[in-house]
Amino acid sequence: MRKIVIGLAALFLVAAACSDNSSSTVGATGATGDTGATVVAASAIECFDAHRDALYDSTALTIATDNPAFQPWFAGTGTYGEWKAQPNSGTGNPASGEGFESAVAYQIAEKLSVATDQVTWTPVNFNESYKPGNREYDFFIGQVSYSPERAQVVAFSDGYYDVNQALVANKGTPIADATTLADLKTFKLGAQIGTTSYQYIVDTIQPDQDPAVFDRSVDVIQALNNEQIDGYLVDAPTAYVNVLIGQAENGVVVGQFPNNGEYFGMTFDSDSPLVECVNLAIDELKADGTLADLQAQWLENLDYPVIK
Repeated sequence: MRKIVIGLAALFLVAAACSDNSSSTVGATGATGDTGATVVAASAIECFDAHRDALYDSTALTIATDNPAFQPWFAGTGTYGEWKAQPNSGTGNPASGEGFESAVAYQIAEKLSVATDQVTWTPVNFNESYKPGNREYDFFIGQVSYSPERAQVVAFSDGYYDVNQALVANKGTPIADATTLADLKTFKLGAQIGTTSYQYIVDTIQPDQDPAVFDRSVDVIQALNNEQIDGYLVDAPTAYVNVLIGQAENGVVVGQFPNNGEYFGMTFDSDSPLVECVNLAIDELKADGTLADLQAQWLENLDYPVIK
């Protein structure tokens, strides 16, 4: 169920230059913002038209995400670059337009007047998405939670999803009966390094044992399967899928934690003018109901008990 509107034609601008080999640029709609005057954009398209020279590749909107890309954030089938969708294993193809974040990315591209075939994807490790340094892409989308520390070195878009953390454990184990933070104090918890899941364990749960930290999300799940940890934290939609498709082989979602203001945003170079354009696109997707529709389509209604 690819929920992408591909009807907008690709709009090209032949670069006016001295060279005989002109190249096409992405989403060009006119000569806005070429005089050096300050441009106040009223729409995502106007903003992008004024700042298209900030693209990493003038012929494409280059979007990064982790590999593998997991459901429900990325779905679909087929192979694209380094990604090979394996739905039975919970992985998807970011270029399919299926899965919540893939669909959001293509809807943002549409708001910028970028055609589907002008969107390219590049693999970037999650842990690199919020580190300083030059980026070989325009933005990263892949469940990156905003934090003031991360925002010191990268630019964040506005939020496109408010997220709750959830606890996954093995069925029938003592931790599966937990209903409060105090109930979790004595257990060995795990999380992926650099995530807000890890930070939630350290700052809020504050267990007696140091949490186990893993480089990749698949390693966290395997640690639970191997009974190296009692449970792990991850965002609630991912917890749902981990259990649904059997990645957590004997897993159950014990519950979710109250939202503490956490949200997912896309990350950019700290000085990228494209942040403004994407924020305008997000505003438009909220206003016309598209973002809510995509959440209803791709993210289940997570009716888990709240661990208080």
